[in-house]
Amino acid sequence: MKKSFLFLLLILFQFTPIESQNLEDLLFELPDVIFKKINTNDGYEQTYELQIKQPIDHSEPANGYFYQKVYLSHKGFKKPTVIITQGYDRKSSSIYEISKLLDANQIDVEHRYFGDSKPDSLDYNYLNLKQASADLHHINQLFKKIYKGKWISTGISKGGATTVFYRYFYPNDVDLSVPYVAPINNAYEDERIYHFLNTTGSDECRNDIISYQRKLLQNRDKFLPLLNYYSKGAGAEYTYLSIDEAFEYAVLEYSFSFWQSGISCNDIPDSTDSLNEMLDHFIAVSNITFFSDAIIAKYGSHYYQSAEEMGYYGYETNNFKDLLMALPLEPYPSAALTPNKINVTFDDTLLKGVNKWLKSNTNKFIYINGAADTWSSTAVPPIKNENSVWFFMDGKHHYNARIRNMDKQDYDKIVNTLENWLSLTIDTQLEPTE
Repeated sequence: MKKSFLFLLLILFQFTPIESQNLEDLLFELPDVIFKKINTNDGYEQTYELQIKQPIDHSEPANGYFYQKVYLSHKGFKKPTVIITQGYDRKSSSIYEISKLLDANQIDVEHRYFGDSKPDSLDYNYLNLKQASADLHHINQLFKKIYKGKWISTGISKGGATTVFYRYFYPNDVDLSVPYVAPINNAYEDERIYHFLNTTGSDECRNDIISYQRKLLQNRDKFLPLLNYYSKGAGAEYTYLSIDEAFEYAVLEYSFSFWQSGISCNDIPDSTDSLNEMLDHFIAVSNITFFSDAIIAKYGSHYYQSAEEMGYYGYETNNFKDLLMALPLEPYPSAALTPNKINVTFDDTLLKGVNKWLKSNTNKFIYINGAADTWSSTAVPPIKNENSVWFFMDGKHHYNARIRNMDKQDYDKIVNTLENWLSLTIDTQLEPTE
C-alpha cells in the first residue's frame, strides 16, 4: 500500500504543470547541479548561486571535471530566459539590461578557467571555445527542462564574442543572440585596430595623443620613480615584466584605452600641465598596474585564448622608435601576455570558420557597438541580411554602448525587432545612464 502511494505521488509530480511546482524542487531534480539561495536581485522572485558539474573535456568525460559557477535569477516559468555568456570571472549577481527589457529569467555563466570555475590543475589544452561553448550547451539543456519559453544569449566584450562562438557551435540553443561591443578578430595581430587608431577622431586629437605618449617616454626618469612609489602603494609587483617594460607597455596602451574608454580630447595633458597632472591622467587612462604580476595572472586564461585561437592586438612602435628602451620595435609587442610566458602557437582555423559562417548565417543576431570604441574596428561587419541587425552608436564607447543610451529611433527599432523575433510585447522602458 505504501509503495503504491509513493508511486502515485511520483506520477502526480511528473504531470503537475511546471508553473505550479517549487523552483527548489525542480533544481534538486537536475543532475550535476548544486545550489544555494542568495540575496534576491531587485524585481526577481529568487536568486541562486549554482555550481554545475562540467567535464574538463566534453568529448572524454572520464578525463575529470570541475564545477562552474552560475547565477540564476528567477522571474517566472512562463517568462523568456536570458543566458549571459561571460568572458571572464563573475563575482556577484546583477541583472543585464536585456533581462530587464524582456522581463526575463537570467542565467549568468562564469567562463571556464576563470574565477571559481577552474579544475584543480589548469591544462590549457582544454581552454578553448569549443569546450566553453559545450559548457554553455550543457547548462542550456539542463535548464530547458525548467524554462520552456524563448531563450536569448547575450554578453559584453569578450563575453559578447563568447555569445557569437557559442551560437556558431550550437546554433539552435537559443532563439536569438545580442552580442555587445564584441570583437571577432581575423588574425592573431588584427591590423584593423591599427587602422582605427590612425584614422579615428581628428588629426589634431591623434597628434595630441602621440605627443603626450612621447612626453611620457621622454620624461621616464621623472615618471618612473613616481610610478614605482605608486605601484608599491597599490601592492603591485613586476617580475613577469620589468617595471621599465610595464611602463612602456602602458604608454603604448594609452591610445587604445583612450578611445575604448571615451576620453575627451580636451583632457589630454599639454605643456601647460604639471608633472602630477600628467601622471594622474596617465594612471586614470592607462594604469601601469595593468601590467603588474597580479593583473597579468588574473587575465592569464584570457591571454592564452587570445594567443591560441581568438586573436588579439599588438602595439605599433613607429612613432616611438627613438624612445623605446625596454620593448622590441619589431615585431610589434603583443598585448597577449600568456601565463608564465608559455609559447603558444596560434591556430586561425576557428576564426576562419566563424568569419565565413557569419557572412552567410541566417540566425537572428542583434549586434550593438560603440562607433567611438577601439573594438568597433574588429566588430562583425554589417551585411545585407534580414536575420541580423547592426547598431554602431555614434559617440559611444566600450562602456556606454547600451540599449538604454540609444536615441529614440534606434531604441524603437531594437524593441520592435525583439518583439517580432520573440513574438512578445515589451512594456519595460530602460532609463539612460547619461
